[in-house]
Amino acid sequence: MLKGMVAVPAGTYSLGGDDPDANPGDGEGPVREVELSAYRIDPVAVTVAKFATFVKATGYVTTAEREGWSYVFHLLLDPKDRAAVVDAEIPGTPWWLAVRDADWRRPAGPSSGVERLQNHPVTQVSWFDAAAYAAWAGKRLPTEAQWEAAARGGLVRARYPWGDELTPKGRHRANIWQGRFPRVNTAEDGHVGTAPVKTYPPNGYGLHQTSGNVWEWCADRWSTDWHAEARPETRTDPRGPGTGDARVVRGGSYLCHDSYCNRYRVAARTQNTPDSSSGNTGFRTSWSEADETS
Repeated sequence: MLKGMVAVPAGTYSLGGDDPDANPGDGEGPVREVELSAYRIDPVAVTVAKFATFVKATGYVTTAEREGWSYVFHLLLDPKDRAAVVDAEIPGTPWWLAVRDADWRRPAGPSSGVERLQNHPVTQVSWFDAAAYAAWAGKRLPTEAQWEAAARGGLVRARYPWGDELTPKGRHRANIWQGRFPRVNTAEDGHVGTAPVKTYPPNGYGLHQTSGNVWEWCADRWSTDWHAEARPETRTDPRGPGTGDARVVRGGSYLCHDSYCNRYRVAARTQNTPDSSSGNTGFRTSWSEADETS
């Protein structure tokens, strides 16, 4: 199960950020030096194909399937599925539609499918779904500190996994929103929704797309003082340092735009409840020797 995972060396990592574009209340800073033991992490987000293998082997039923609906971005919903929209919304984000029968097999609603998305990240998965897959695979979800250290790819305090410029030499390095959010996506990077997991070059450690494409679940509960708690002894604690129910997600998604959600910066972070799923959230897994003895 560890084949293909990327090795991240033990060491002291500068995590967090003091970026002037940081979102108030997200607790990105201050920058802290955090010691981590060696671990391994997936080079890409878990794909639709891999998640399908898990479901076939276990008969697992996701949160969205049990609930019978999930959130779909309004521009991705097929017009013929408008009747499937139910009366539920996220305050302040009318572009998210609650859609009956939206799940990992039908991420954009009942008329959609994943036949052409096998090498895309699986979406419409809750934290519980991601944790279940990780346990089946003999792994776990990465802690927030592990995720960020790996996402940086060996760079120190860089804005993005590849450096400080968003589009070096005019080249897109991440799948994010171009145009006028939330109505016009010019898709200059080639993608309106998710992109295949190896669309863009990897970072210095060999990880692909830790900025944009899909948000990625982390093991930790949400805390705005996570740096102070990100000590080596917390790395195997699935509860993380926080005290509430919300879990951390990192990396941003194809919907992030500097006018609305500039969280495709590597230090950026946000949260969601563990039973939530949507068309722009996935995950990758990690492993360390400590996990084997915990």
